[in-house]
Amino acid sequence: MITVENDALVFAFPEVHDEARLRIEVQRTLRIPDDGREYPLTPGLGEFPLRRVEELGAHAPREWRDTGGAALPMYQSEAMWLMFDSNGIERREAEYPFAIKISAGRLNAVSGEPWRKGLHRDPQDYVVTPGQPWLDGFCVEKGVIRQFVAMPLGAGYSAEEQLFKGDHWGGLRIAVYPMKRARFDKLFPEQTESAARWKGVCYSPVECCSSSMGLGAGGRMRQEIYEDGFKLADWDRGHALACHLHIANSLTWHAATGALPPTPPPTAEEYDRYGLPWFEWYDDKPALEGAKALKKLKSVAQLDKKKGAVSLPENASTDPTWVVPVGPGKGKLKVKEVRL
Repeated sequence: MITVENDALVFAFPEVHDEARLRIEVQRTLRIPDDGREYPLTPGLGEFPLRRVEELGAHAPREWRDTGGAALPMYQSEAMWLMFDSNGIERREAEYPFAIKISAGRLNAVSGEPWRKGLHRDPQDYVVTPGQPWLDGFCVEKGVIRQFVAMPLGAGYSAEEQLFKGDHWGGLRIAVYPMKRARFDKLFPEQTESAARWKGVCYSPVECCSSSMGLGAGGRMRQEIYEDGFKLADWDRGHALACHLHIANSLTWHAATGALPPTPPPTAEEYDRYGLPWFEWYDDKPALEGAKALKKLKSVAQLDKKKGAVSLPENASTDPTWVVPVGPGKGKLKVKEVRL
């Protein structure tokens, strides 16, 4: 069962385990400069408002009603990231594990391949939580993503339009696979002695007339996409759930819901000038090398230069002055030494 609860997608698998619930928040964030430099993680500026397509009725565009799912509004001057939060289970000191496939339209954001059913390795086409706390964009290199940014379909800016011919879906498609119950029980047995309550920690850090928006490749951000440490057979592919997230510009959102979208976020330069924090995630798990296909993606700024256009004037570079370390490896950071 998939529900929208407090502006988050909730995937629940009670037939697998009572605690097999995954919450996915689509966080608003500032759009980092698309200048070829690598930036730290940006903060969460609150969840995008989510609405089930079914509750919008005839106000929703026809393509939304044909596909169903949920919808959110997004300015071209902002970006998004996905935060994964699975249930922490008492007496097991573990969260229920999930494999999550994410595609920008038809384009898998991890492997760069077309959307297809199931889970695959070589290349790995999904992320795993717990372990992968969030995903901010396309896995273009080891330790580097290109930020998810909204661009109208039909102009050639979206990632799927660049790499695939034919029909383009736009939006986001998300599929979730729980771990098999028997495997979970074996890997994470209940504690025989009374243990302290386990708590998960989560760190969070030009409008177009078209009603269909896709995801383009924005600036470069430092983020690792981790290898799956479990066996492929551990995932319960018989109980997968999937849905589509439609992305609307402000005009379409207002027409469909009667509500205005949130105000646009600050630019990266403004954010840094206010003295607000950026984030750097530290962990020592093996990371994916990056998808060969996604390395071919042109960023919005690169396409603008080729087209002689300006999709977003606010693209000034900045030097983040306050970077906060987070993650399980942050306790091992080196201190800068002075010369004797």
